Amino acid sequence: MSLNGKRVVLFGGTSGIGLATAVASARAGAEVVVVSSRQSSVDTALAELPTGAEGHVVDLTDHGALEAFFDAAAPFDHLVITAGEGLRSMPLAEYDATAAREFFELRFFTALQAIHLASPILRQGGSIVLTSGTAAFRPAAGWTLGSAICNAVIGATKALAVELAPIRVNAVAPGIVRSPLWAAMSADDQAQMYAAQAASIPAGRVAETSDVAQAYVALMESDFVTGTISVVDGGTILV
Repeated sequence: MSLNGKRVVLFGGTSGIGLATAVASARAGAEVVVVSSRQSSVDTALAELPTGAEGHVVDLTDHGALEAFFDAAAPFDHLVITAGEGLRSMPLAEYDATAAREFFELRFFTALQAIHLASPILRQGGSIVLTSGTAAFRPAAGWTLGSAICNAVIGATKALAVELAPIRVNAVAPGIVRSPLWAAMSADDQAQMYAAQAASIPAGRVAETSDVAQAYVALMESDFVTGTISVVDGGTILV
């Protein structure tokens, strides 16, 4: 199924993997709508997208704002959700219940709320693509929270693929990607992380956001694929 002429709404589509997916979708002929909580992010994204792309500022953690957005939205074909703060370690000895709940709020509960509101206006043949991560399959010490969130998304993806059928529901699970997600780290720390990742995996390099964007586009276009987790990690979980 081609994306040509299809309408794609991307939550978190103004930066990193989300923006790369918006760009790839537009190149495939889709009408792209990007949504972010910051006007500056929307403006930056629209400068990189073709004329005709739409951008909306919505506080994704505000359920009322989400409802207003979907109430005003025209019917569309695909919903892509990449919004979320960067995954981070939280050793059990440093567990903070408030921080853990806030982390789940955006990456999981906000996604479910968006799907709840979007599914009635998705056109026939439409799909939803969520975002998990390889922490679901290969967690490191201190990554209990990140692994739990990634696995929660995978579980929801499979359950929603059954519940929302014939709407297709899939997810992408990236490994480490060279993206603004790691902006909180110093440039030196980022460089060391990328170098270590490249040296340790079969692909021999770090993923770019455009590598991962291909998986989102493929899942939208594959009309016989649902309940699938597309791992885009250069072989990370193999070694």
